[in-house]
Amino acid sequence: MARDYNDETLDLVAVRFKVLGEPMRLRILNALREGERTVSELVDITGAGQANISKHLNLLHRNGLVDRRKEGLNVFYRIADAGVFRLCDIICDSLEADITDRMRTLGIG
Repeated sequence: MARDYNDETLDLVAVRFKVLGEPMRLRILNALREGERTVSELVDITGAGQANISKHLNLLHRNGLVDRRKEGLNVFYRIADAGVFRLCDIICDSLEADITDRMRTLGIG
C-alpha cells in the first residue's frame, strides 16, 4: 500500500536526506557500523581533521543518527538509527542495478 506523506513529513525527510548528502558524514557512519569509536579513531579511519569530524558528528547527533557517551576524557560515538544502513543498502542496490543496465546497454561486460 502506497503512503501519502504530508508536507511536514516530507520536510523532515528532506532534512534527513540533506544530512546524509555529505560524503564525509556517510564515511563517519560507515566507520561507526562496526561499533563505538572516538573522534581520534574516526580521524585515523577517515583521514579528515579533528575539527571537521567533530562538526559532522555534532550534526549527526543533533539529527538523531548517532549517540554519544563520555568515559573519562573520551567521548564515544555510536549509531543511534541503524535504519540509515537500510537506506544506504537500498541506494547501493539501485546504483548497482543502474550500472548493470547501462553496461548491458553499452555491450560492456
